[in-house]
Amino acid sequence: MAGRSGKKAEGAPVGRRALLGMLAAGAAGLATAPYLQRGWEGVLGAASQVDPTGLSGVLPNPGGFRYYSVVGSVPRKHENDYELTIDGLVDRPRTYTLPELRALRQTRVVHDVLCTDGWRVDDTPFEGVRLADILDAAGVRAEGKAIRFTCFDGAYTESLTLDQARRPDVLVALNMQDKPITHEHGGPVRLYVAPMYFYKSAKWLAGITVTDKVVPGFWEERGYEVDGWLDDADRGGEAA
Repeated sequence: MAGRSGKKAEGAPVGRRALLGMLAAGAAGLATAPYLQRGWEGVLGAASQVDPTGLSGVLPNPGGFRYYSVVGSVPRKHENDYELTIDGLVDRPRTYTLPELRALRQTRVVHDVLCTDGWRVDDTPFEGVRLADILDAAGVRAEGKAIRFTCFDGAYTESLTLDQARRPDVLVALNMQDKPITHEHGGPVRLYVAPMYFYKSAKWLAGITVTDKVVPGFWEERGYEVDGWLDDADRGGEAA
C-alpha cells in the first residue's frame, strides 16, 4: 500500500463552516477600512441575489445590516432612470425623478432598526422627504384611507394606514448612515418607517398608491402583522 504524505494537499476544498469563519474574520478587519467595507457590502449584496442556499444572509457585515431580497435579481436604478410614481385616490398624480426628490425639503430621523429575525442596528440615521409632504402635494381625496407601496423588484409590496403614513418619522428615504442609499440597501430610494419592524420599510421603492383600505403587503400575506409596530413604539405619534 502506498504511503501517505504528511504534506497537506494543495487546493483541498474548504468546508462551509471554515469558509464562514474566514469570511467573518475578514469582515471584522474591514470595519476599520471604510473603502474596503464598501466593497465587501457590494460583494454581499451581489451574492445575496444569486445565492440559493441563503448563506449570504448570515454572513457578517461591519455595517450591521443583513442583505435580503424576495426575488433572485433586482434591476439597478440610477440618477437618469429612477422614477417614483404617486397615484390612486389623489387629485394631482405625478412622477418624481431622483433630482426632484433631492430638491424637496429633507428630514433626518435617527432610530434603532430592528428586524423580526432578531438583528438590530442602533441609532441609524435616515434622511429623505417626509411621506406626508408627498401626500400633501398630491392632494389625498376624502375617500383615501391607506397607502400601498410597490417596488421595482417586481414583487415586494407594503402598506400603511393614512394616519401612519403621515407620521413625521416616516420617510421616502434617500440617505442612510449619512450617505446615499446603495442598491444593496434598497436604493436609490426606499421607504423608512421608524416605529415599525424593518420589513415595513420597503426597499427599491417605485410606487405610492392611495387606496380606500389597507391592502396587506408581501409579508402580511404570509402571516406577518399588518401593523408591524416595535414593542416600544409610540403608536399615537402626531401626524406631520
